[in-house]
Amino acid sequence: MLQRDLAVKKAPPRDLISSAKPRAAHQPPDPYSEKCPTRVVLDRIADKWTVLVLGLLAENPLRFNQLRREIEGLTQKMASQTLKALERDGLVARKATPTVPVTVEYSITPLGRTLAATVEALQIWAQMHIGDVIKAQKRYDGANR
Repeated sequence: MLQRDLAVKKAPPRDLISSAKPRAAHQPPDPYSEKCPTRVVLDRIADKWTVLVLGLLAENPLRFNQLRREIEGLTQKMASQTLKALERDGLVARKATPTVPVTVEYSITPLGRTLAATVEALQIWAQMHIGDVIKAQKRYDGANR
């Protein structure tokens, strides 16, 4: 036997070991748990810019400035942050074409399409019930002066 075969394996450094208790593989994520990773996704899809961007991209691919023109109030900074986050989550794809200047187009991915119906339902609900929400806000504001 060679000397290297007799070496004893060392434990990884403590700072590389997670203190979180491992979950059983069969347990579904629990969004009510503080450490549940689904909270990041819920936070993302609850964002108004995400809802509006996904709604448009579900119809057809768009370039960055086309998105900004279609969504009033969407700043360059928020458009960039929203698109990068959606791309990171696998909901949007970015395609750069080597032109002068570079042409960048965004499209919804198959995973993003699975979310599109839910996003559309949120938009429809907001459009149908905005009057009721405004009335409720006025009642509340009048009662709490």
